[in-house]
Amino acid sequence: MQEIKMNHGQKGFTLIELMIVVAIIGILAAIAIPQYQDYTARSQVTRVVSEVNSLRSGAEAAILQGREIVSVAPASVSTGQEDLGWTQSNLLANTGKDQITITGGDTATPTIAGTLGTDAGANVAGVTVTLTRGADGSWSCGLSGGTSGQGWKDSYAPTACPHS
Repeated sequence: MQEIKMNHGQKGFTLIELMIVVAIIGILAAIAIPQYQDYTARSQVTRVVSEVNSLRSGAEAAILQGREIVSVAPASVSTGQEDLGWTQSNLLANTGKDQITITGGDTATPTIAGTLGTDAGANVAGVTVTLTRGADGSWSCGLSGGTSGQGWKDSYAPTACPHS
């Protein structure tokens, strides 16, 4: 007579094992998502600071040539003016040349500014990056705007461009 072997071995995962895996994934996501949002905000601010900083060399050349610094359409540039060549950034408010504001462009101490908006994260939208040229020819960078109520953290500001 042939003996019948019964195999009662379990295949697959139990419900409790699956629930534990889901709980672990949930805990990891709860830690990772805010870190990712902070990283994204920090990288957006750093990118805009870099984009605005790229205008310094053109501004410096214009100042040394005695020209007024402007950010207007090339057809609108008058004699004695120098357009900085700004095109557009998807992280700045407004469009085209209106994304950059230049004050004191006809002096040796101009200010170049741009405000985050459009595609920038909600926690950094409204923050203004400002470059200011001192009388000694040095440039300083600063950030203004942005509140902790909207999600701004001082850690978003690059070291060379502090938030005030």
